[in-house]
Amino acid sequence: MAKSDELDLSENTGRKSGRDAQRMNIYAAKLISETVRTTLGPKGMDKMLVDSDGFVTVTNDGVTILKQIEVDHPAAKMIIEIAKTQETEVGDGTTSAVILAGELLKQAENLLDEGIHPSIISKGYRLANDKALEIIPKFKIKIDDNEEVSKQIAMTAMTGKGPQEDKEYLAELLLVAVRKVSENGVFVKERVGIEKKVGGSVKDTELIEGVVIDKERVHSQMPEKVALAKIALINTAIELKVLEQDSKISINDPKMLESFIEMEERMIKKAVQRIVDSGANVVFCQKGIDDYAQHLLAKNGIYACRRIRKDDMEKLSKATNARIVSEISELTPKDLGGAGVVYEELVGEDYMTYVEKCKNPRTVTLLVRGSTTHIVDEVKRALEDAIGDLQVFKGEAVIGAGNFEMRLSMQLEKEVSKLSGREQLAAVRFAKSLEVIPKTLIENAGLDTIDKMAQLKSQIEKRNLNCAINVYNGELMDAKLEGIIEPLKVKERAINSAAEVAIMILRIDDVILSKQEKER
Repeated sequence: MAKSDELDLSENTGRKSGRDAQRMNIYAAKLISETVRTTLGPKGMDKMLVDSDGFVTVTNDGVTILKQIEVDHPAAKMIIEIAKTQETEVGDGTTSAVILAGELLKQAENLLDEGIHPSIISKGYRLANDKALEIIPKFKIKIDDNEEVSKQIAMTAMTGKGPQEDKEYLAELLLVAVRKVSENGVFVKERVGIEKKVGGSVKDTELIEGVVIDKERVHSQMPEKVALAKIALINTAIELKVLEQDSKISINDPKMLESFIEMEERMIKKAVQRIVDSGANVVFCQKGIDDYAQHLLAKNGIYACRRIRKDDMEKLSKATNARIVSEISELTPKDLGGAGVVYEELVGEDYMTYVEKCKNPRTVTLLVRGSTTHIVDEVKRALEDAIGDLQVFKGEAVIGAGNFEMRLSMQLEKEVSKLSGREQLAAVRFAKSLEVIPKTLIENAGLDTIDKMAQLKSQIEKRNLNCAINVYNGELMDAKLEGIIEPLKVKERAINSAAEVAIMILRIDDVILSKQEKER
């Protein structure tokens, strides 16, 4: 029997190989890139995302868009993954990373059409990426005032987002927050909480030195305000435990029923008494609080909130120095935390609980306000981007507005032109791909791309190294003087991530799709 050179596949398996597989993967990746490309920059457009339940999200935040897009193609998922990784590691630059990955694959497709082997392209891209990472530190700007540059970085991160008009006010709030929670000059973004509430304007956004919980007290007879609060954090329910397995209790005597109810009440009384004996006058419970327990807590003048999110419990622990207790029977005065005041306040249409004046607050809360749900959501996303930028900013920054990418592209092209062999062709295309960032910024502003790109290149060649295009009026500007600054690490990570995923996709020459048989 003659042996076949073809891989033997079952009838339920599909396969694409060679150029078909490469074209399919590149097409899928480019499609994802094009989806977010129009959102980049101050003049970027918004996307309206509607989920299966009809919930609407309006945003131009790249990672938010990509997280909500349902895709099946594996190459498209790989592109989305770099956006998520970029968001996790540095908090910003997701859209730039995805756009650059799409452009690298577009340039690679042209090289494939010219007969260049994918391995050669991959090697050229890798050489160019390594060289780019060597060059990038040379574009660091001199920083005289870290505080002022931090403000500029925060404002740049929020440019083009919903709160653009109020970005200076929000940036100043963020800087105060950073100072409050930093220890030995180290800023940890998890220590800055963000709560949102519809109502008022963005200018009504405030910074609370402590924690704001989107919960109200559980009983109307509880005090509305507690001074010199002694806070207990409990992550178990203050109610009778429900048995894990189904069980039945047979009661055939009224006295037995009365006895059973009394036993339940004694158990709840015992738990509440333990809280009272600890000296706590404020309780935050991660789970439920029984109605009878609510009554007893109110009777003892204790302020209580239930069903607190786990992350809020952790923030409360950091802010008040309270220890989270799993068993009420183990609660002691040493487990309690402290705050100058805990009170309930009406914010918009709902009540929220404020925990303020902590002795050594290791966490603060930004309470975001806005006239609609879509606005407060977008402000929150903008603040999260800015917080991510501030965390990775370690005194190293570069000029934004497309200046960094254009200068890097021009410098990198000179360097890789010295390479020999066919890899040089790919390395030069890598350098050219970096131009996609300033080009997209110009396109999204509705300006003449060819004319403005030529002007920008000409000025940089004339050693006007801070030059960029002002997308508002189409004129040239000194981007550093305008305060358009971004952390070097964000840019470095975006380029490296884009290169890695582009190379990975290029190296795939076989896609085998296994189809599951439908059950009869």
